[in-house]
Amino acid sequence: MARPEVQAWQFWALLSAAFAALTAIFAKVGVANVNSDFATLFRTAVILPTLAILVVATGQIPSLASVSGRTYLFLTLSALATGASWLCYFRALQLGDAAQVAPVDKLSVVLVAVFGVIFLGERLTGRGWLGIAFVTLGVLLIAWKR
Repeated sequence: MARPEVQAWQFWALLSAAFAALTAIFAKVGVANVNSDFATLFRTAVILPTLAILVVATGQIPSLASVSGRTYLFLTLSALATGASWLCYFRALQLGDAAQVAPVDKLSVVLVAVFGVIFLGERLTGRGWLGIAFVTLGVLLIAWKR
């Protein structure tokens, strides 16, 4: 039987998932004795210089004038949404169990699929929608203890 080929995006997406899982665990411990908004600020203060060093060291900075205004606008909106997400996520981690908070946060998977269809004209197959339904059901089963 032939092994399915792993595409580059799949490799990076799996790494992203692993780091996101570690983020939840480390953050849960990190916000135990400090305000969640301060924790988010501190986290951001660590990320900014780390990424700056990486981008400069690998020569990935384009000419700033070569980047369109539309790109800057949407990257700014993305940054604001990320900041809001982090603030809410850290607050939720401070108040709830990581094993409940993280799955609810992953409802973003469902919302991305729906928003992708509505705003980006993307299409999902029946199998894709079934997967989205299973993700939603999984979140409900994991996150809400009764």
